[in-house]
Amino acid sequence: MSGHSKWHNIQARKSAQDAKRGKLFTKLTKELIIASKVGGGNPETNARLRTAIDKAKRLGMPMDKIKQAIMRGTGELPGVTYEEYTYEAYGPAGTAFIINISTDNKNRTIAELRKIFSTYGGSLAESGSVSWNFESKGQIELEDSNGLSFDELFMEVADAGAEDLKEEDGIFTVYTAPQDLDKVKTALENKGFKIKEADLIMMPKTLIKVSGEDAVRVVKLSDELENHDDVQDYFTNYDIDEEELKAIAERIGS
Repeated sequence: MSGHSKWHNIQARKSAQDAKRGKLFTKLTKELIIASKVGGGNPETNARLRTAIDKAKRLGMPMDKIKQAIMRGTGELPGVTYEEYTYEAYGPAGTAFIINISTDNKNRTIAELRKIFSTYGGSLAESGSVSWNFESKGQIELEDSNGLSFDELFMEVADAGAEDLKEEDGIFTVYTAPQDLDKVKTALENKGFKIKEADLIMMPKTLIKVSGEDAVRVVKLSDELENHDDVQDYFTNYDIDEEELKAIAERIGS
C-alpha cells in the first residue's frame, strides 16, 4: 500500500475534527463545483458529479449544501469559481508526489506548495518529472466482503469488470481501468456490495522505502498537504512500515 493510502487511512480517523474546521466540506464543495462546471449538473449523465455527490453524502454533507455547490458550478448561483491544476514534486529521500489542486488563485497556491515542499527538503518539479512512475487507476473500497472468501470475492469483482483486488488489514480494495470506474462501481452495487469509497487515483509503479527522520519529514509534508484547503488529493510513492507510521502519527499529534 502506498504511503498516501496508509496516511489517508490514519487521517480518516480524525475526519470529524477536520469537518469542524471546515476543511473537509471545503474540499467536497470544490469538487462538486468543478464536477458540475465541467460536466453539467445532472448526475445521471455526469459520472464525476455522481461520485462527488456519493462521497459528500457519505461524509455527512447536508443535501442543501450539495445542491448549492452544484448550482454554483452550473452558474445558477453566484460565488467563487475554481480552476483545477496538477503539479509534480520531489519529497524527502527522493520520494515523488503528484498533487491535484483546485483554487481561485493559482499563484498563491503554487507559492504555498513551494514553501511546504521546501520546508521538508523537497521541491516542485517540471511536468513529467515524476508522473512517469504513476498510472491512472480507478479505486473502489468495499465496506466488507459480504462474507465471501478472497477467491470468491475476486471472482465477483472480476465479473463486474475490475482488474484486480487487494486486501490489507481487512480492507478490500478493487482496482479498475480509469474509464471503467463508474461501470464497475455500479455493477458491484447491483451485486449487493456496499461501496465505502470510489475515486480515480494515480498508482505508483514502484515504491521507495523510507524510515527514520526521512519518514518523519515525509509524513509531516503529507499532513500539510492533507490539510491544505486547495489540495483536493495527492499521490506519492513512499512506503513506511505500518508500525513506524503509527508511531510517527502519535509523535506529531495527528
